[in-house]
Amino acid sequence: MGHPSYTPPWFLKNGLAMTLYAAFWIPRFWEETTTFPEPPYQDTIFIGANDVPIFGWMAIPENPKGTIIATYGITGELDNQWFLQLLGRKAYAQGYAIILFDWRAHGKTALLSPTLTSDGIYEGQDFVHIAAQAKAMGCPPNFWFTAYSLGGQLALWGAKVAENLAPELGLAETDIGGCAVICPSLEAQRSLSYLDSHPLGRNLDKGISKNLKKLVYLIHEHHPDCIDPEAIERADSIWKFDEEFIIKGLGFSSVEAYYKATSPLYFLPNLQKKTLIIYAEDDPLFDPTIVPDLKAACKNNSAIDLIVTRYGGHVAHISNRSCQKLAQDADIWWAWNRVFEWIKKHETATLTTAVAV
Repeated sequence: MGHPSYTPPWFLKNGLAMTLYAAFWIPRFWEETTTFPEPPYQDTIFIGANDVPIFGWMAIPENPKGTIIATYGITGELDNQWFLQLLGRKAYAQGYAIILFDWRAHGKTALLSPTLTSDGIYEGQDFVHIAAQAKAMGCPPNFWFTAYSLGGQLALWGAKVAENLAPELGLAETDIGGCAVICPSLEAQRSLSYLDSHPLGRNLDKGISKNLKKLVYLIHEHHPDCIDPEAIERADSIWKFDEEFIIKGLGFSSVEAYYKATSPLYFLPNLQKKTLIIYAEDDPLFDPTIVPDLKAACKNNSAIDLIVTRYGGHVAHISNRSCQKLAQDADIWWAWNRVFEWIKKHETATLTTAVAV
């Protein structure tokens, strides 16, 4: 897949600098970077896999040309995920129905159910269930799954699940257009080991773990019989969180086995749904040795379009002015712009095939 090359501002040619800038500085003024208003969202409760209620926002423009379903990364909630809200504005302004949702154990979904996370095993099914219910509510195909960071892992699972749709869902195979992800988590064990091998990485792990504790405290507050408060105190790392709360309920004997089973890197060579992966070599949250393995996993799979950039940090991919001009982008959000460019390309290909038939 051809694409405009990516270059960041000079002071962000460092993955950690880009990541911290996006995490702590951009949130103060991100709305100034776009001219698109917030869509007229309606609070909606979907029913995910195993009848788990999933809280989301849904907005349908007049004559929508498709539907984008998206979520965020390892922690947060819809109200504070500005990067996801930016996607929603872009999607709605370009004529797409848009659904943003709090995934399992996050935000208002955590208030509705004590069900914990599974790193894609059930969240992938949730994407497909949401698409089926959205179709019944007036959101048209094609449905496009998208997300970033750990959410990208969940969306990739959604693409995997979409290869074998249950007939009772009311979805045709062609209803799911594909999946587009930015800096997805691909191999958890290697990346966590990489983080914990450096003092700064250990601090990042602790910061994420602190937010994970907030999630389970929230669940404990609303579903007190489902969470052991002593286990919350023991969960002082991402690894320990999964050990204390996740693996037993999912039937895994160890965290290692859980990570191997849920890491998308291992199913990418056989993924059949059209997929775009945007990944930065300088992403400070992931083990850099994953990059060559990612390239190898995608090399012989024509369903995957892989864009690996030298710079970009974790998720952000903020572009400089010359990059914007070259790509004919109206703003600094290079990665999201490539996502929409890719979706439009495949929409055109689908329409051309349909006309030919």
